[in-house]
Amino acid sequence: MEQPDEAPRSDPTRTGASDKQRQRAEIRAKRSRRPDAERVAFAERLTTWAPPDGASRVSCFVGVGDEPDTGLLIAALHDRGIEVLLPVTLPDFSLDWAVYTGDADLVDARYGLREPTGHRLGAAALADVDVVLVPALAIDADGRRLGQGAGCYDRALVHVPAETPVLAIVFDDERLSVQLPEEPHDRRVSGVLL
Repeated sequence: MEQPDEAPRSDPTRTGASDKQRQRAEIRAKRSRRPDAERVAFAERLTTWAPPDGASRVSCFVGVGDEPDTGLLIAALHDRGIEVLLPVTLPDFSLDWAVYTGDADLVDARYGLREPTGHRLGAAALADVDVVLVPALAIDADGRRLGQGAGCYDRALVHVPAETPVLAIVFDDERLSVQLPEEPHDRRVSGVLL
């Protein structure tokens, strides 16, 4: 039986960087055409999510550009007394973390990102969260995640205990029934938010 990493180059489910690049380009193009009303409705729908009972600390990201807008979700969690950790991207594309204290403490950063200005907690801060919310371009049924390509979250997720839920935030049509390409360094997620 042929293993996935031995699939012929013409197979669209073949693992590898070239397939990922092609899929990223297709999804980014589709995101760029997404109507504003649909984006706003999705952002509002995200605010209905509540972490599991007893959860007091969640990590999230600030959606920028054509990503799902997570601003309302972050504010809603904060208003409910949930501590929200947000990433700070370091020059080597690893992630540090800081606590969200309000929109006034978010600043424009490298790569078009918005990041918190507060005290840095270190990469291992993810070990102490109850739920990890991650960005993605697409997710397949087995939790394979297509990220933006820098590997920030693949490296960050090594700090997350196996029992901690890791949920991707993607638009509904980015939940794919086809298998996404996967490389040895890729980290799968537990599911999708909403």
